[in-house]
Amino acid sequence: MLLYLRLLSESFSFAINALRNNKLRTLLSLLGVTIGIFSIIAVLAAVDSMDKKIKEDLSDMDMNTVYLMRFSFGPSDVPRWKREQFPDVTYEEYEHLRRNVNGIDKMSFNLFTRNENIKYESKTVNSIRVKPSTNEFFDIEPVKIDKGRLFNESESNSGSPVIVIGSEVAIGLFENSDPIGKKVRLYGQKFTVIGVLKKQGQGTFGDSNDVAVFFPVNFLRRMYGDNNDMLTPAILIKPEKGIDIEEFKAELAQKLRVHRGVKTGEIDNFFMNVLSGFTDFIDNIVGQMNMIGWAISAFSLLVGGFGIANIMFVSVKERTNLIGIQKALGAKNKFILFQFLFEAVILSLIGGLIGMFLVWIIAIVLSNALDFEFVLSTSNMLLGSGLAAFIGLISGIIPAITASKLDPVEAIRSGM
Repeated sequence: MLLYLRLLSESFSFAINALRNNKLRTLLSLLGVTIGIFSIIAVLAAVDSMDKKIKEDLSDMDMNTVYLMRFSFGPSDVPRWKREQFPDVTYEEYEHLRRNVNGIDKMSFNLFTRNENIKYESKTVNSIRVKPSTNEFFDIEPVKIDKGRLFNESESNSGSPVIVIGSEVAIGLFENSDPIGKKVRLYGQKFTVIGVLKKQGQGTFGDSNDVAVFFPVNFLRRMYGDNNDMLTPAILIKPEKGIDIEEFKAELAQKLRVHRGVKTGEIDNFFMNVLSGFTDFIDNIVGQMNMIGWAISAFSLLVGGFGIANIMFVSVKERTNLIGIQKALGAKNKFILFQFLFEAVILSLIGGLIGMFLVWIIAIVLSNALDFEFVLSTSNMLLGSGLAAFIGLISGIIPAITASKLDPVEAIRSGM
């Protein structure tokens, strides 16, 4: 055991000396390992951060929530020209399904529309996200209220001019004053502020409620009707707990097909997007990002491996005389072999640590600059260290074997 500790200590000294005596050559050779480890750890950290954020954003939602609309969240087998002929869901269909489909816990009618500007006296907040919905939307996608309240069923049904605003909207319009009860102007109409949401932070897809407003969907329906190109309606359905989601979807599809008069043999002219299916789609994208990251890293690590091998061959050449003296004094081949292997691993680890340090610095900078937490987990750090050590081991094996097989007499003679 003491022998191996001595080996490790000497190998570390040789690695440090290589860095100190040939800084430029050594650092250029380590660059491939540094870039490779940086690439894979950066990709994994970004993917882990995004995955963590998605799970946080969706943690309060039921994964069986169904988004019923004319569009699909992911790729579809239905040709584009066919999809473009699908009709929008309507408020009347929302009421029909609400009355006739079993197993519904909560259900809301929503309109997706473009961003708008909102005003209060002389102040304006530009490009806010507008979310008209029925009141049950807040039971499907829970929001946290900071001041005031959410609009109720009566206000939702009547389309009352009341509005709930995000924290950034409140700051932009009212700064430090209390927004509750104040009148704001949206779509050229006056709305009474009844609630302010708690700060959420940056959403995964740039959809933070901090820059959003919520008001009864019937207010906008009364203004623009149900056939307006700027509005995309959707019915959100949260099934009861423990229900068989496939049976529920089958009943939902059958009731809507009958209501629309879709004939037997014809395809559905609507999409039922289940939230769990959307997360599976995101997981697939994340997996592809991981593969791309690994591919880029593999090339960099290959170049880095050749760099480490080059350093070790040069090191063997420079220390041929020393190797001969060690062997003449009784050092075994195994001792020489491990000495150079340890040195290669240590050099590779130095390159890997530099790469991980760069990822750590960038993660801190981006986390402070953006409202988004980049996660550099212990498992990723261990993976980076393990990869660096593995590259060093593979790259150093041939130079180490070459050194261990040197003839001591020839080695000493070559250094004279």
